[in-house]
Amino acid sequence: MTKNYIEAIIGAVVLLVAAFFVTFTYGRTDAGSQAGYELAARFDSVDGLKIGSDVRIAGIKVGSVTAQELDPQTFMAIVKFTVNNDLKLQGGASAKISSESLLGGAYLSLSNGFEDYVMQPGDEIEITQGSVDLMELIGQAVFSATDGDSGN
Repeated sequence: MTKNYIEAIIGAVVLLVAAFFVTFTYGRTDAGSQAGYELAARFDSVDGLKIGSDVRIAGIKVGSVTAQELDPQTFMAIVKFTVNNDLKLQGGASAKISSESLLGGAYLSLSNGFEDYVMQPGDEIEITQGSVDLMELIGQAVFSATDGDSGN
């Protein structure tokens, strides 16, 4: 009978430790943290960008991607994202999708604009650059190198 109590206590301790680690990890990774104002941008391609991907300015995380949808009229991807409330992007800001590494993963990189007005929640960034397909670029480089050798 005492063996069952010991096993129950050990099980409870394991569950408490697991709950602590989940809570600790959730707090350290900013999961679920989407405080800030929402902006949008349109791209011709958003390969590798996912909901929850980082939004960065000068390499510093300042927000997260919150939604992606396809515009049925233009067939462009609409990306909605948040930017920290303490950052006031000026009009004429630009957005581009950058790769984290050759292995994949992407983030949204913002550059501040030079206009006299500050972007408001719900505004859309007009100057955008979609993602670049690295495998396509490598393929073009390989095929252009082999095409140049065939003329000898």
